[in-house]
Amino acid sequence: MKNYLKILLVILFVFTNSFGQIGFDEELVEIEIYNSFDKIQAGTELKIAVKAVTQESWHINSNKPNEDYLIPTELSLNQDSPFSLSKVIYPKAVDVEFAFSDVPVSVYEGEVFIGGLINIPADTEPGEYKITVMLEYQGCNDISCMAPASVSKELTITVADNRTAINEINSEIFSQIEFGTGETSTEEDDSIGASLESSGLLLSLILVFLGGLALNLTPCVYPLIPITVGYFGGQSEGSTSKLFMLGILYVLGMALTYSVVGVITALSGAVFGALLQSTVVILGIVLVLLVLSLSMFGLYEFKLPDSWAAKAGGAKAGGVGALLMGLTMGIVAAPCIGPFVIGLVTYVAAKGDPYFGFLMFFVMALGLGLPYLVLALFSGKIKNLPRAGFWMDAVKKIFGFILIGMAIYFAGPILPKEVNTYLLPVFMIIAAAYLLIFDKSANNIRGFRIFKIIFSGLVIGAAVYMLYPVDRNSPAWQKFDEVSYTAALENNQKMIIDFYADWCIPCKELDALTFSDQRVIDLSKEFVTYKVDMTKTMSDETEKIREKFQIRGMPTVLVINTKGEEVERITGFVNADEFLNVISSIN
Repeated sequence: MKNYLKILLVILFVFTNSFGQIGFDEELVEIEIYNSFDKIQAGTELKIAVKAVTQESWHINSNKPNEDYLIPTELSLNQDSPFSLSKVIYPKAVDVEFAFSDVPVSVYEGEVFIGGLINIPADTEPGEYKITVMLEYQGCNDISCMAPASVSKELTITVADNRTAINEINSEIFSQIEFGTGETSTEEDDSIGASLESSGLLLSLILVFLGGLALNLTPCVYPLIPITVGYFGGQSEGSTSKLFMLGILYVLGMALTYSVVGVITALSGAVFGALLQSTVVILGIVLVLLVLSLSMFGLYEFKLPDSWAAKAGGAKAGGVGALLMGLTMGIVAAPCIGPFVIGLVTYVAAKGDPYFGFLMFFVMALGLGLPYLVLALFSGKIKNLPRAGFWMDAVKKIFGFILIGMAIYFAGPILPKEVNTYLLPVFMIIAAAYLLIFDKSANNIRGFRIFKIIFSGLVIGAAVYMLYPVDRNSPAWQKFDEVSYTAALENNQKMIIDFYADWCIPCKELDALTFSDQRVIDLSKEFVTYKVDMTKTMSDETEKIREKFQIRGMPTVLVINTKGEEVERITGFVNADEFLNVISSIN
């Protein structure tokens, strides 16, 4: 009955106001439309901004006015438009109380900006296209409401070929639209972002958790396994409950690392791995790794404050140490950029909400860290093995060297190339020699002594291989530049563009296992092959390239056909057979 009364009041408002509209020729709302670029290429999206100005003392309902019977504001394109509106970003509304509604009505007042993303199909021919942008609304004042109305304006979109330079325009207008934080309306597609957008928050979090769990199948997380075993093996005297708490802290540390990445992504839209592009951040990571390595050599021990430890029953294991280990280990897996993580990065960057970014990456990291909680419990219970205390001290030294090696690895991008080439393998030889010749810990345990000899031998062998000059087979990579790229487009040449970074482990796997395959090398001769170094992605030059090709993470390999169209985008590692299947079908 109450709803019927509300609807009746609205009808009376409209009816009463219809007399007041006699002779009212002016539009309540005027709009102006702005493009983000002077031209756009096929297969991309164009941002538009619609400035809507409502006359003083009037307002229009928001896109979600809080009552089902009120007419929402809606942005759309004309039905015969060759393009589609893939997303609408509505501004933040204000709530106003009216007699006909028990809840405040959400409205827009004065000047507001509505953002939109127009999808330009990949098969669009170059030229000028005129479309009509329409804004449907219902205007009201404090007394009455007008009948629903619409206002429209023609927009010209210039579609250019891949050889034409594109310039950003109206940046001061688009700075007023928060393309991530507003209310959005998105067409369905098969992307990860669309799947999360169409799901409720709870279901989205479950999907993200399972995605994080699946990341344990990627090779970049393998270094976490021995480090986790080594660290928690040293806590072998702890009870199961204490080990569980330490494991929780370890996983929370990993989750916090990824959550920071999520917040940075949401605020800046930067590529995943941006943390590894700042000299300050790299030095911070290196310092933490070195400090942790000292604890492995027994120089100190992380432990809770004595008062906390007493309350916890005198726990010997260090909660602070477990948390810091987790914080650091989260960085170890960061270079593993798979399609799932890139999809999540893109989605969070589009949302632009730091709280949302924190939550999504935190839950993803919980999924990633769950197996390490189990591993921590298992590793901490190995006290039943013979003479665990002695050989675990020796194991901790081994992992101390591993942490120093990791510090050298992460410092690589900021070191001179000549130093970086030799520093890590030389350190590996020195560390292995120390373990073989000078370190006598647990040598009286035959099994461990054999393990140490084999392990040290493998490390020396790997170091010698790294130092030995080898002419590794690979495609005839060229350094990317706009001139040669434009020439390749003009000559209708097929292209392979590999975006990589020095800190990216899957990038190294692609070079070692896929691009070195002779079949790949032979077939790649039909293509112009470019390598783009994204290690210093925050530099102006590489940032421009990243924006041009919409690169979200490394590795990314683009395959372009003779028409200059991107026909395949590979993210993450693929083996030689998979890569051959992709490029063999390109015309």
